[in-house]
Amino acid sequence: MKILIVQNRMGIGDMIIFLPFIEGIAEKFNTQVYILAKENSQASEYLKNNKYIKHIIILDRDNKNKKGKHDGFIGSIRLIKNLKIYNFDKVFIFNSSLRYNLIARFSSAKKIYQYPLFKKKNQHIIHAAQDFLQDKLNIKVDSNPNIFLDDQIVKNNRQENFSNDHKNILLGIGGSGETKRVPAEIFLKFMELCEKNYKCKFFLATGNSEGEKEILDKILNTKFKSICIRLDHLKISQTLPFIKNCDISICNDSSFSHLSAALGLQTIVLMVDTPLLYGSYSPKMFPIIPEGVNNVGHDTLGKEKINPNDIFKKLKSILH
Repeated sequence: MKILIVQNRMGIGDMIIFLPFIEGIAEKFNTQVYILAKENSQASEYLKNNKYIKHIIILDRDNKNKKGKHDGFIGSIRLIKNLKIYNFDKVFIFNSSLRYNLIARFSSAKKIYQYPLFKKKNQHIIHAAQDFLQDKLNIKVDSNPNIFLDDQIVKNNRQENFSNDHKNILLGIGGSGETKRVPAEIFLKFMELCEKNYKCKFFLATGNSEGEKEILDKILNTKFKSICIRLDHLKISQTLPFIKNCDISICNDSSFSHLSAALGLQTIVLMVDTPLLYGSYSPKMFPIIPEGVNNVGHDTLGKEKINPNDIFKKLKSILH
């Protein structure tokens, strides 16, 4: 049996959120599944050891900086031709778009399962997926994603880069948007608190935008440079063993918070400008919100109001 799962949301975080639902379908039918996902989900970087996934098909549309081969009417025809080759028995579409329904139909899929059409507004990313699988397959899926790595690679990485007499702390200091990035000064105050109480080593995870490099440079131009390992030059797949070997993780709401929690780390997520859901959907996540705020969402703009003492208190409660 060949099954395709359409997950067309952008980014690493959304892809990771949907992993339990993808795996639930694979388990239900006792077969590996195919995924249609966007390139910026970087799914191939962290899913190659996932036993439930057979192949990732790249959906090349809705890119910010270029026209993709699957954009527009002609692009949809191309996608139909691409999918027709596989002769899918079942297609599961995790959205309410008529476009994907028609693409699945014209690609000769034998059975199509999809969210209710035209119901995108106010759709809860997790509850909608849970209700979908409960309704269509009568399966209950918990929101607890996992990423799997090769044990030997993780072991080798630990031997080469880690010390058992340190608290090895991942700092996810980057973020896809400027409003998500907590200032370097707040991370530095937190690092000061850690150093007073523990023998620490910090692993700095970030992207390569100018704003992210600026935060990285500010941290490295301090007395903490000698106990920091920068990971910004590595591909996502190369950072995973480092993340897995850390004792705890403190991250902005970014790809690294999602990766960290899915790798099993207790992850403190600094939620400053996106809905709290994205920093609390996993039992491994512990959100910190800005001082004086009861909840966070888009346009909270609270990155200057994260209290480093709150982060440290949470770290202590987790480590002890």
